[in-house]
Amino acid sequence: MTRLLAALTATAILAGCSGGNPREVTATAYNSVNSQTKAGDPTLTAWGDTLKPGMKAIAVSRDLIDDGLTHGTEVKIEGLPGTYIVRDKMNKRWEDKIDIYMGLDVEAAKEWGKRTVTISWKEEE
Repeated sequence: MTRLLAALTATAILAGCSGGNPREVTATAYNSVNSQTKAGDPTLTAWGDTLKPGMKAIAVSRDLIDDGLTHGTEVKIEGLPGTYIVRDKMNKRWEDKIDIYMGLDVEAAKEWGKRTVTISWKEEE
């Protein structure tokens, strides 16, 4: 029953999206700590946004930017409530990957680990 409910929820979330979606990606998590971000200001993103704990933000691999996941795009992540906003971009060595922002909660990020998730977003017209 739980799997059925999860599948129905994911279907409902993804049904409202258009374009070349949904897309399966690898998802990890990151925090505003110096060891995980660019040295100097661990709250500053590559696009110049300032991250704050509690924000629903993600970083995306650069191939996803080319596919329409640009700065400010709203993204649904299967299995997580709400909408996340693209606020950061990852090193160009990554492909088909997102990094979910988890504020200062390093343990939550470790618990998340590395997962395959389905994401969806509305394509710009």
